[in-house]
Order: sequence, then structure tokens, then C-alpha cells
Amino acid sequence: QVQLVESGGGWVQAGGSLRLSCAASGSIFRFNAMGWYRQAPGKQRELVARITSGGSTNYADSVKGRFTISRDNAKNAVYLQMNSLKPEDTAEYYCNADRAVVGKGIYHYWGQGTQVTVSS
Repeated sequence: QVQLVESGGGWVQAGGSLRLSCAASGSIFRFNAMGWYRQAPGKQRELVARITSGGSTNYADSVKGRFTISRDNAKNAVYLQMNSLKPEDTAEYYCNADRAVVGKGIYHYWGQGTQVTVSS
């Protein structure tokens, strides 16, 4: 059973920084990609940043230049460094991991979420 546990959320003023962490149970090498999604009240969940097992990254346009996703294979963890935070970044942030299984498709795993609140 895969478990993803997020931490690092909280309250911060606009312009501030937070670093989210996602700890996985077991090796993250088994995942094809890991990422961070967010969901604000009344809105759909959206991709924030994603990193593949090979280290390729992609970001939502709204966070490019401000957020950085990274991974530490030795610690089985993925991080999201968030700088220059804006009130519109306020949301529940979820860690995600995708694993492709031959003949069975892609399995998606989710953490429980961590709240980020940015005040103006």
C-alpha cells in the first residue's frame, strides 16, 4: 500500500515562502512521476508542478518562476519550494504519485493534503 504524507503547509503573508514536503512509504523509484496539485474552494483540482523519474519537470503557468519542485530519492521524498506567494495560491495542496503497470494502466496515489493560506 502506497502512502504519501504531506507537510509544510501553513499561513504566510503575500510575498513569503513555504516549502512543502511529501514523504512516500517505500522507494519513489517505482513511480513514473510525482507531483503537486492544489484545489481551492469551489474550484477544480489543478496541477501545480510535476517531476518525472528522470528528473524532467513541468509547471503550471501561474507558478512558473516562483515554485520549484525537487525530489530526493534517498529520502523517498518530493518537495515544493514556493516563493513570492500570492493570495491566489491559497488552496489545499496534494502530493501525487503515478505508477504505470504493464497491462494494467496507470495507478494514481494521493496524499491527504496540506493547507496553504496566503494573506494579502
